[in-house]
Amino acid sequence: MGAALIGFSPSGINGKFARGVALVFASIAFLWTIILAIQFHPGQITQQFAESLPWIDVLGLNYNLGIDGLSLPLLVLNGLLTCIAIYSSDESLQRPKFYYSLILLLSAGVTGAFLAQDLLLFFLFYELELIPLYLLIAIWGGEKRGYAATKFLIYTAVSGILILASFLGMVWLSGSSSFALATLNPTTLPLATQLLLLAGILVGFGIKIPLVPFHTWLPDAHVEASTPISVLLAGVLLKLGTYGLLRFGMNLLPEAWAYVAPWLATWAVVSVLYGASCAIAQTDMKKMVAYSSIGHMGYVLLAAAASTPLSVLGAVMQMISHGLISAMLFLLVGVVYKKAGSRDLEVLQGLLNPERGMPVIGSLIVVGVMASAGIPGMLGFISEFIVFRGSFPVFPVQTLLSMIGTGLTAVYFLILLNRAFFGRLSAQVTNLPRVYWSDRGPAAILAVLIVIFGIQPGWLARWTEPTITAMVNSQNVVVAVSLDKAMGTRD
Repeated sequence: MGAALIGFSPSGINGKFARGVALVFASIAFLWTIILAIQFHPGQITQQFAESLPWIDVLGLNYNLGIDGLSLPLLVLNGLLTCIAIYSSDESLQRPKFYYSLILLLSAGVTGAFLAQDLLLFFLFYELELIPLYLLIAIWGGEKRGYAATKFLIYTAVSGILILASFLGMVWLSGSSSFALATLNPTTLPLATQLLLLAGILVGFGIKIPLVPFHTWLPDAHVEASTPISVLLAGVLLKLGTYGLLRFGMNLLPEAWAYVAPWLATWAVVSVLYGASCAIAQTDMKKMVAYSSIGHMGYVLLAAAASTPLSVLGAVMQMISHGLISAMLFLLVGVVYKKAGSRDLEVLQGLLNPERGMPVIGSLIVVGVMASAGIPGMLGFISEFIVFRGSFPVFPVQTLLSMIGTGLTAVYFLILLNRAFFGRLSAQVTNLPRVYWSDRGPAAILAVLIVIFGIQPGWLARWTEPTITAMVNSQNVVVAVSLDKAMGTRD
């Protein structure tokens, strides 16, 4: 509704008014997710606030929405970061009506994907966010925005094709009459068929996460996108990939998932170490933060591969942790670029100077770096700790190798701090413009949330734990029955 109202409003409205209207609609949506969270019953593992409307009976497609402990935290995260992205947008940008309409449409698509309880409906919402994000990069991006946007579009289109093929295969081959998650049971299919369907899901969502070697679109997209769009891209959109793996891979095809789990854990190690190694080699602050996302999302794959209640709980917490921390870091890097005119670590130096630098921005970046590197007391620490603790009994070697990524995170972010913020203020960035609290405020809010949930992670885990435990236990039952059948056949 907000996108339509802004998009069809008179052409004479200015950017400040359009931003205000967009912020009102985004705030209403965010507050509504808070109301849903307050009314949500964590102990109820079935879908809550469900609604179902008939749509296209011939295709077996219905408009089914619902919330459980897996989707609720991501829903709230999307609402929060949408508000922050709109607030952080430049009032003087060109074509403001189109810009804010696309952001609201993008947020609506992500929200629908997290709520969808129907495979085809999820795919429609998943594709809905593709065009707005492409346009937001292609129109308001940097110098090479056309290349970055086209690359993103091609990769994500391939992702959608693979996911749709797997979804159609699940429904048609299992003989289901609809795409509803509640009635779908692809576990009756032969293991070879399940593996083929799972391969499409893994590659499709692996592109979105992204995992190595499907990651090459991400650094280009981040570097060319404006700061608010980078916040949404890293904070929310990448989570569609990890959410899809948990909801449609691990949950619907548990037997095939257990079969390929050791390979998935190894894949996670490669992504973690490769992403961290690439981040160390960067001199662009924004590209360094972008590569860090590849490594940190690898932890989610490791936890999903282990498929223990504790590891999958850690995966969800890591998704929220990464969303908050990466959004905070992109906001702060954006302020540095706006005020200093550069993100190059070879140019920037001494920005923590208390008189002529950016001491508050530098201090907030220190907080974000500490959280990303897993310092105790921050949400990044407890989420990674739960991932490692839950994954170690199943994949000890892969877990230990992934833990090296935490140390490498400290290395590349300390390089960033040492080069850009410590030492004498460089001559290229003297006479910096004043930084106002309107620039610092959004990152400060995220910093407070990172510390609060780092000290009290139970406030976050309580919404998710019952759903995750039930999901993993049902998966283990299916795998155990399959193993018993295989042993009985062999006897």
